[in-house]
Amino acid sequence: MVVDKQFISAEKFLEMVEQPQYVDRVVELVEGEIVEMSLPGGEHGEILTLLAVKIANFVYGNGLGRVTSGDTGFMLERNPDGKDTVRGIDIAFVSFAKAPSPFVSKLVDVSPDLAVEVISPSNEAADIRLKVLQLLNAGTKLVWVVYPDSRMVDVHSASGAKTLHENDTLSGGDVLPGFQMRVGDIFPS
Repeated sequence: MVVDKQFISAEKFLEMVEQPQYVDRVVELVEGEIVEMSLPGGEHGEILTLLAVKIANFVYGNGLGRVTSGDTGFMLERNPDGKDTVRGIDIAFVSFAKAPSPFVSKLVDVSPDLAVEVISPSNEAADIRLKVLQLLNAGTKLVWVVYPDSRMVDVHSASGAKTLHENDTLSGGDVLPGFQMRVGDIFPS
């Protein structure tokens, strides 16, 4: 007998992650399936903080929108067959045009304008590619994937992707006009 696979909706996912067995676990909902993530290490946290501070200072200093960090949950896909996708984003910028009011305590139900992912040793390349695709398909205009080991950043947009090295300049483009920093400044010295 063949049993149909059961997928979890975003609403059911939110109910489940409130349960005690999920208190110390980091999970995402990927196409209706719960995926557990490893806790990031110190290098990841330090890079995340350095970059989040620079982005937040720029965004709030220019009155552009809201910034989240620490794997804030974003609803990226809602599917009638239950294959919803909720992804934790390391750093996200959402313009005031998309989020005029403060976020509620649950999932953010709009796509970020900018999403930043800092790669950890436990990240799988196929999942990162899928996450970038899901973000772009959801309406994210710019995705930065930061690689600590190689000290590079891949920049993704609807027009394609490019790789920046330590001495290159990372730009906010049309998403964060005027934001610029040297890629090497992302990494602790």
